Amino acid sequence: MASGSAKTMVPGSATAEATVEGDGMLSVRGALSFDTVPDVFAKSAAWVRKSQGAITIDLKGVERADSAGLALLVEWLQIARRENRELRFANVPEQVRSLARVNGLSNALGIGNRG
Repeated sequence: MASGSAKTMVPGSATAEATVEGDGMLSVRGALSFDTVPDVFAKSAAWVRKSQGAITIDLKGVERADSAGLALLVEWLQIARRENRELRFANVPEQVRSLARVNGLSNALGIGNRG
């Protein structure tokens, strides 16, 4: 995913899109669910691996997320750490914060009280 977007559409279901917005910025929109996460991950993981410097993943456009969406954030973070990259989540929706809090992942993801 050099630039542009990875869009996942499942018939009769929600959609999700991850778009490279500039150097080190990935913008995510839509629903991060069991239906959409596998494809979003497949299309974005290589970009996270190959990007240079700090990475920001902007979740402002995320409308809904379930535990698969939370797992996606953890996967992106693990890739960044393996590649010795700093990764930051921005504009984290309250639903994602709540999932992280319930699962004890707020600190690991760096999404305590603010986004």
